[in-house]
Amino acid sequence: MFHPKKQYFVYFTIALLLLSTAAIAENERSLRLGPGDPAAGHSKALLCFGCHGEDGNSPTPAIPKLAGQHGLHISKQVRDYLAGTRSHQIMNDLAFTVPDEDIADISAYFASLPIMKSNARVESKLGRTLYENGDLSRMVVRCGNCHGATGKGMDEDSPVYPIIGGQHKVYLLNQLRAFKNGTRNNSPGGIMNTTVSRLTDTELEALADYMSGM
Repeated sequence: MFHPKKQYFVYFTIALLLLSTAAIAENERSLRLGPGDPAAGHSKALLCFGCHGEDGNSPTPAIPKLAGQHGLHISKQVRDYLAGTRSHQIMNDLAFTVPDEDIADISAYFASLPIMKSNARVESKLGRTLYENGDLSRMVVRCGNCHGATGKGMDEDSPVYPIIGGQHKVYLLNQLRAFKNGTRNNSPGGIMNTTVSRLTDTELEALADYMSGM
């Protein structure tokens, strides 16, 4: 039997731990959402649902899943479409229909959804090696340095690096190719262009395979 004072101390310690855990979880959620209001974003995102799905899991492999993606990352991409620093036949036009004050809310809505999951685990040895280890002989850094060991991001303080684990393979491969051929140039410091320029088409496909299955 615990002494009453010791028992009280144990209960007090457990309560503090629970409160601390809850505070950490709420802070992580706030960082993931960004400055927007997800409730307001739901009604503002109606136009987005046709392609990206109301649950943020687009049914079309070439269109990205947005479920659980960092709110600030989504906002950045929309603003890049507005600025013309990222190009897409539909998104460049659609971005102009979204008022700037609505971008954060829409982004927060998609960020608030359960994080995207893979449809099936893909065991690509080459893809896994590149993701986990990179290739220092070619100055290719490992993908996990920025996107996290599980592809779900490093932490909530680094929303500039998107969640890629469980994303559609077709979308991932298209973006890797775009970074390689220079038709997409909006990664921080051009890191993606530099990294994938050293990879072969076979390696890019292997990476897309592996990341989509994470």
